[in-house]
Amino acid sequence: QVQLVESGGGLVQAGGSLRLSCAASGRTFRSYAMGWFRQAPGKERDFVAAISWSGSSTKYADSVKGRFTISRDNAKKTVFLQMNSLKPEDTAVYFCAADRTYYSGSLYVTNDQYDYWGQGTQVTVSS
Repeated sequence: QVQLVESGGGLVQAGGSLRLSCAASGRTFRSYAMGWFRQAPGKERDFVAAISWSGSSTKYADSVKGRFTISRDNAKKTVFLQMNSLKPEDTAVYFCAADRTYYSGSLYVTNDQYDYWGQGTQVTVSS
């Protein structure tokens, strides 16, 4: 079992930056691919970014490519999402998620491929 806790959300002006963190418990974190998703009010939860268990592979939604960067520190059991050049349309609750397939070679973009979820952190971008 893995527990995930997000932090780092807040209110920022358009063009600004935020860095989200997702701290994990459990000894198997380093073997899991991780993802970030977001959900705006009245909308579905959408894929943002994913990173392989080793950190060597990443995948991004088209809407955030070139602005967001996902990374991880397996020693600290933490995954990060650096968000730059933020736009009002980035406003959402951001969730991190873990794919519990050990040492998976795949990076998934759908909710149903992830097994553990955090509680979310709110990001609000003002215009």
